[in-house]
Amino acid sequence: MRDPLNCFIDPDLALDGAGEGPLAGTTFAVKDLFDIAGTVSHCGNPDWGRSHSPAARNAPVVDRLLAAGASVRGKTHTDELAYSINGENPHYGTPVNPNAVGHIPGGSSSGSASAVAGHLVDFALGTDTGGSVRIPASFCGVFGLRPTHGRIPLEGLMPLAPSFDTIGWFARTPGLMRRVGEALFDGYAADAAEPASLLVPDDVWALCDPGTKAALAHAMAALEARFGAPRPVRLAPDGLKPWFMPFRIAQGWEIHQTHKDWIARARPHFGPGVRERMEWAATLTERDRDEAEAVRAQVRARFAELTQGGALIAIPTAPGPAPEVGRTAEALESFRYRVLQNSGLAPLSGHPQISLPVGRLEGMPVGLSLIAARGRDEWLLGLAERLCGEAHSGLAEIA
Repeated sequence: MRDPLNCFIDPDLALDGAGEGPLAGTTFAVKDLFDIAGTVSHCGNPDWGRSHSPAARNAPVVDRLLAAGASVRGKTHTDELAYSINGENPHYGTPVNPNAVGHIPGGSSSGSASAVAGHLVDFALGTDTGGSVRIPASFCGVFGLRPTHGRIPLEGLMPLAPSFDTIGWFARTPGLMRRVGEALFDGYAADAAEPASLLVPDDVWALCDPGTKAALAHAMAALEARFGAPRPVRLAPDGLKPWFMPFRIAQGWEIHQTHKDWIARARPHFGPGVRERMEWAATLTERDRDEAEAVRAQVRARFAELTQGGALIAIPTAPGPAPEVGRTAEALESFRYRVLQNSGLAPLSGHPQISLPVGRLEGMPVGLSLIAARGRDEWLLGLAERLCGEAHSGLAEIA
């Protein structure tokens, strides 16, 4: 396969799906964290690839999609060990963002979002630990789902922070998003209920750029026309900043526990940003982890309270559109700090979140996210299909 967007680490990988099935005739790409029999995942770092053996079998999610009729066409780039939100990899380069050329695609599922946005495949698998499906979906102007934590088993996937890790996916059409969900979720149950209420967290919207709020105003007006006037709420009594470090600490502690033995053995070379985060994660203690987990429990309780009874939470997926490629490490780290205050909410709570490509700012996509109660993934997919059309050049109409 041609790779005009530099989104594939292996553009020639091809596995044909079953001749029949609900996804017959579609193609998908696989993020380079998933096992494919007979191949080595590099996980965004050459030292990982050199120190690991070929997989003995496919990841189960890949086999399920093949059995449903979809065909694999390529394995996609990721940030190093998926520990970034930007999509700029010092070893393999930066995938092109087809709907915001010259701007980052977002990470860590950068190649998957780029391949879908660039029409190289119909849909793509990614992972989302802290925002790595939702942020690339927003930056590249495609649909992206982070499911309820634990809804899809993680077997055959390189772990990052297992209690935060999820398997998600991208597509340009909400109908295909739903069909992929039908293939991947056990006991898929269509849910056509309308939201009992629409919640708009003031503290989350305050984090976004004024232009982003304006770019999503028409989408919010469409939601209000359909579901009634939104109810303003505050997620956190003291603002969102007190939730950010506990998220970062709980995640970082798990990352270190997951990879410390390999790092000690392989002594990998990490690029800027990831290197510093790995060094910082190694300093975290069990006490740090326990204090962070106490805050995490509070976040879970707050989200359970807000979403009970069929409430739907609407937030901007990211504070703004994609930054330019080649920003300084300091500038990207500052932007990452703002992004993760927003994108860290669903990982802390375990709730499902879908990003809809319904806004545009200065010619670039910006996404609107909907968050539902745990386990109501089908509801989000159904709502997206009823609300939105296909994304063209990074923008989908919303009705």
